[in-house]
Amino acid sequence: MTPDLLHIDGSQGEGGGQILRSALALSMALGRPFRITGIRANRPKPGLMRQHLTAVHAAAEICSARVQGAAPASRELSFIPGPIRAGDYHFAVGTAGSTTLVLQAILPALLVAPGPSSVVVEGGTHARWAPPFEFLEGALLPVLNRMGHCVQARLERHGFYPAGGGRIRVDIAPAQAPTPLRLESRGQVRSRTAAILLSKLPFDIAERELSAIRDALGWEVGPTNVQTLHNAPSPGNCVTLRLECEHVTEVFCALGELGKPASAVADEATDAAREYLAAEAPVGRHLADQLMVPLAIAAARGAGECSFLSLPFTAHSHTNSGVVAAFMGREPSTRRLGRLVRWSVNDYASLPPTRPTE
Repeated sequence: MTPDLLHIDGSQGEGGGQILRSALALSMALGRPFRITGIRANRPKPGLMRQHLTAVHAAAEICSARVQGAAPASRELSFIPGPIRAGDYHFAVGTAGSTTLVLQAILPALLVAPGPSSVVVEGGTHARWAPPFEFLEGALLPVLNRMGHCVQARLERHGFYPAGGGRIRVDIAPAQAPTPLRLESRGQVRSRTAAILLSKLPFDIAERELSAIRDALGWEVGPTNVQTLHNAPSPGNCVTLRLECEHVTEVFCALGELGKPASAVADEATDAAREYLAAEAPVGRHLADQLMVPLAIAAARGAGECSFLSLPFTAHSHTNSGVVAAFMGREPSTRRLGRLVRWSVNDYASLPPTRPTE
């Protein structure tokens, strides 16, 4: 007998692929089947593309899901999850599609698996409109580990557009019972570091980016802050700024693109870092987006209230919060505190029982 499927509108909010990825993660972790329509309705090429199909197939493999509609350009998908299985997994996007976005769909579910897992994902490690590896490893995973998990990530090979060819390995040891997370203060800034990746490009690009960082932030940076890559299949460039604070580390990245001046790449990262430093929130715009699903899952498992204080939400974050609300059966609390936002989820005693993992 086919269970009742929760309907998710893929055209809601910003109408991109994150709606699908968040729905997959929540469905797996909470045992709630869903049907999504209007997948990526607000994108120039709507429907499922290769990286989205990789996420669907990865999710289905991890929980033996029954899936309908998993085809290129499909705008509708039904997903009926089974028990989550811990294990060793290997997924390949096959293009420069983002490895971290594939992980976005499956990592929250593996945090509730009955044992440790290891996941290798191949594709783009530094892709446009996606969190680079440095953000995953430096900003997101330390927060998840504060909840009792032990998640470690390694970048085994860089992959830039258009060839991809990158490789990320993530080892996951879930907490038996997650502890609540309340991230509402960042404390003092302990260190400020900059790093520039350069693959198959002239070194003077990095020199111009270093100059822009010095001018915008006053940081002491030089050639030692540049890593020249030799194993990436494609040319590539990434500027990463890391702010390590007492209670949280934030990471701001910007990618070089054909025709984009080096100074503009650096300015993109420094503008985000300056905005964060000028605010009192511990959580930046992109980290807020990434924390909603794992915090909601922790709350559903009885962790208690989980919350964070962040900069004003992006369209992605508003949309993501709406997907969480659909699966949780009620809206998370979103409260404006001056120019900042406090987002929280609590124990959801009224949730339908979630099916146990194996």
